[in-house]
Amino acid sequence: MSDVNAIDENEREQLEECEEVDNTALAAMKALRSFFGIGELRCNQLMARFHIHPTSTVGELATRQVLDLTGALSNMKIENDLKREILDNIKRLKTTGTYRGRRHALNLPVRGQNTRSQIKNAIKFNRIDRKL
Repeated sequence: MSDVNAIDENEREQLEECEEVDNTALAAMKALRSFFGIGELRCNQLMARFHIHPTSTVGELATRQVLDLTGALSNMKIENDLKREILDNIKRLKTTGTYRGRRHALNLPVRGQNTRSQIKNAIKFNRIDRKL
């Protein structure tokens, strides 16, 4: 408990947020991969960096490991920051009038997929929220 007394106010708030999740038996790997922008590779890198076993649960993690993970995640572009960057890139492509930007504007496949025989499916399935 002496570790908790030695940390500053921001880390104390982060620790309280993590303790709310701490009560669940959620696997640590699954909890990390639930963030937008963290896939299997980055999850494995984080777990190796902080010496977390792949089968451990969030409740089994030490408070220092949880604080280290939250510190590492705060330095990464995940969730809303990453979504905003992607939308800004799409908006930039549209304003410059590139081929990819026009394809995004028309909700058509951007990366060269065929649309001759399955244009309705391409329009239906390649739709993401591209508006700010």
